[in-house]
Amino acid sequence: MYVGAVFRYGRGAHNVVAVSAAGYRSCSAARGGRTYNSGSDRVTLARGTNYFICSVPGHCQAGMKMAVTAA
Repeated sequence: MYVGAVFRYGRGAHNVVAVSAAGYRSCSAARGGRTYNSGSDRVTLARGTNYFICSVPGHCQAGMKMAVTAA
């Protein structure tokens, strides 16, 4: 069974970056972290809480971040 999420957004205007809990809290992405930017991204989730931010300057600080819990 696939456990995942689909992120849809304006390509070029936003992105989705998988981050740690600390990265989520601080709105910062680690170098080499997985970045999605197609505008329609299918992401497989790990069991537990998965954290994502938009790394476009100012977007995460304005609330463009999400924590998703997968069972």
